[in-house]
Amino acid sequence: MARAGFTVFGTSRKPGETAPSEVTMLACDVTDDASVTALISQVLARTGRIDVLVNNAGVGMFGGAEESSAAQVQRLYDVNLFGVVRLINAVLPSMRERGKGRIINLSSALGFIPAPYSAHYAGSKFAVEGYSESLDHEVRAFNVRVCLIEPGTVTGNFDQSALEPDAKKPEYDGGRAWVHDFIRKSLPKAVSPEEVAEAVLQAATTSRHRLRYPVGKVAKQVSLLRRLMPARLFDKALRQQFGLPS
Repeated sequence: MARAGFTVFGTSRKPGETAPSEVTMLACDVTDDASVTALISQVLARTGRIDVLVNNAGVGMFGGAEESSAAQVQRLYDVNLFGVVRLINAVLPSMRERGKGRIINLSSALGFIPAPYSAHYAGSKFAVEGYSESLDHEVRAFNVRVCLIEPGTVTGNFDQSALEPDAKKPEYDGGRAWVHDFIRKSLPKAVSPEEVAEAVLQAATTSRHRLRYPVGKVAKQVSLLRRLMPARLFDKALRQQFGLPS
């Protein structure tokens, strides 16, 4: 984004000195209303406007659905969904006033695939998808558009940094081991962070709006099949893909 000519502000709860020189790092905790408000006020004071908002804060969690307490699921949603809501609520007034803006929300292929052992993470991304599509209808009148970036597996440490279920049950030990092994085996075909960044840049600069940007061969193929295949056939194919009994 910076190389394309944007003035870029990155955020972290504890900004360090590891950011590229072209990026200005500021403190922000997306789970804290006051922190989000302070961030947006600071950026607007420096620049006078925000052209593009990219919501890419997120946390993963993989395991049986009943292995996580309601409190843990709430913490997951507080980042993956309500963090998006907080930032958008803080940015939209200035975008509406200017009559221009782009909002780019990082979703996932799990935002449209009901994969096993990812119920809560997938649920948070399904929620981001529905929220984003509805919001795009609402803000279009102000020349503000919303879009979704939907990568499959991405190289990096996302799996290692994912939350562990806080109420593990031995009945799901095999399932948890399977999903981590599946992610590990997917890495050779995974997309790079740079490919995701290219999709973000395209969404930020295109003159022809698209709601969804699947990233990577697998995400694109599955997105197409999800739309075209009958539900029963897709369910059967999904279980075969994951090696689950029919």
